[in-house]
Amino acid sequence: MRTYWVVTGIAAANVALALVFFFAGFFVRGWVDQQRTPGPPPGESQAGEVRVAGVRVDGDPATGPPDAPVTIVEFSDFQCPYCQAFSQQTLPLILSTYRDRVRYVFRDFPIASIHPQAQKAAEAAECAFEQGRFWEYHDRLFLHQGALSLADLKTHARAVGLDGQAFERCLESGKYAHEVQKDLEDGLTYGVTGTPTFFINGVKVEGAHPFSVFQAVIERELARAPRR
Repeated sequence: MRTYWVVTGIAAANVALALVFFFAGFFVRGWVDQQRTPGPPPGESQAGEVRVAGVRVDGDPATGPPDAPVTIVEFSDFQCPYCQAFSQQTLPLILSTYRDRVRYVFRDFPIASIHPQAQKAAEAAECAFEQGRFWEYHDRLFLHQGALSLADLKTHARAVGLDGQAFERCLESGKYAHEVQKDLEDGLTYGVTGTPTFFINGVKVEGAHPFSVFQAVIERELARAPRR
């Protein structure tokens, strides 16, 4: 009888230890996943793609010809480090590689719960858009992502050659708060849950993946498009 209890005790201890390691591993995996860029892994097959119909550009800032066979709509946040990485590293490669075959559209998705300065930064960029200097301002905000206070936003405006007084009136009035909110609501409708999120002719790509991931989707979409 004593042997039975010893063996049973050892077995129970092993089971308990296994459970400890299982739950510890589960916790660690969950924590690691929280730190990753959201979205599917870069190697996801074409069969696993999500295509969202009717993603609108909504008159937002865009570069590239309106009749380009591929349109990329990004929902972005000026305080998001992954958005910064895409803007500085991947977007220039896409635009230089595909030139007139791609149209890129920037839409706002400020996540105020973790990026408290993103809303006003988005409104400021809209004020810059009003003066015809959105892309210069866009680039400067990402370059100086750690400096997005109201005072900083005004300094950046002057640095890119905006009319400072007109810009300040625009920003302080909250003129474009509704426009930014509309982008956010549209993004939620399309299933955006984090930034950056892209729709490449409607194909959803989440996260700041390497150029090769975007290239694969763009090439497939170009192959589908009628020859011009």
